[in-house]
This record gives sequence, structure tokens and C-alpha cells, in this order.
Amino acid sequence: MTKEHRDTCYLTPTQELGQAFVARGITGGVVMLNLQRFRTIADYSASPELTPPTAISGAEAFQRYISHTLPYLTETGGEVLFLGDGGRFLIGPESELWDMAMLVRQHSVEAFLSFASNRAYLAGIGHRIAALEFTPSSARRTAVTEAVIALTSRLERAVVASMEISRQRRKGPPMVRMLAGAGILGA
Repeated sequence: MTKEHRDTCYLTPTQELGQAFVARGITGGVVMLNLQRFRTIADYSASPELTPPTAISGAEAFQRYISHTLPYLTETGGEVLFLGDGGRFLIGPESELWDMAMLVRQHSVEAFLSFASNRAYLAGIGHRIAALEFTPSSARRTAVTEAVIALTSRLERAVVASMEISRQRRKGPPMVRMLAGAGILGA
């Protein structure tokens, strides 16, 4: 494995994984769950042409990626369902912390592939690569079908509630009340 491949293998799919994704034969919409961990300082060594005049944080580089990406995403019928601060899981490994969680929906695999292969979009992907840490657990992306959107909706509420719990912990609202308000626990 080359250094370049090792550095990006968790940020972009391999040819084999891309083929396996298409081979799944997903019909209908697709929702991508992205969990990201940012570098302290963005590393533009893979895309020097995008390097800003002064050093920026990984979070700032990711915001540049989002600003660059949104027009191409919406052009192909995609939308960001959720983009928010990360934190610890409500249920999951205590050692895994995420800076940001994002849910992106495309109305079909074909629309996603059209978006992901757009040369203009790809011209700015270096912001994402510069922004994110590269470890097997630091950049996760998975696809689900519209058939599980009901579960995704519940997951969205859980993610939002978990993030809100992290933000509000110091302010003191009871966790049970927050989970009930998110529709995860009965009132």
C-alpha cells in the first residue's frame, strides 16, 4: 500500500468497494452516514493548489469542502439531512469521539455516482482530505436504503439527542426528559 493510498483509503472508496456498492443493486434513495474527526491543522499536502494563504483548522477546511460541495450535491438531487457537532456515542465505544456527524441523502445510487464523479466537485475534494484525520476509525461512511429511512429518522433523533445531551450536560436537563422529547423513550 502506497503512502498516498494509506492516507486516503478511509476517505474515498477503493475501486473494489465502489463496485461492491453498485453491485448491491439498491433501488430508491440512499442515505450516507458520515462520522468525521478533524485535524487540528488542515494538511493540504495532497492538494497544494487548494492551500489557503495562512494555516487553517481541519474544521475550517471541512467548511470549505461543504461550501464547495453543496451546489453539486443539490444539482444531482441530493440534500444534507443533518450536519452537526459530534461527541461521544449514546450507545457505542466510549473511546470513539467524533467532531461532526452528517447525513446526506441522494434519491438513487445513480444520482450519487453522478455527484461523486463530477469533475467540478472532485476539484474541491482536497479540502475534505486536508480536513480529516486518517485512521481506520476516524472517517466512517456507510450507505443505507430508503427502506430503512424510518430507522434512519429514529437514528437522526438519537444522534441529535446524544449531541444535545453532550452540549446541555453542564446546563443540567435530565437525560430521560431529553430522550423522551426526541421520541426515543416514551414520555
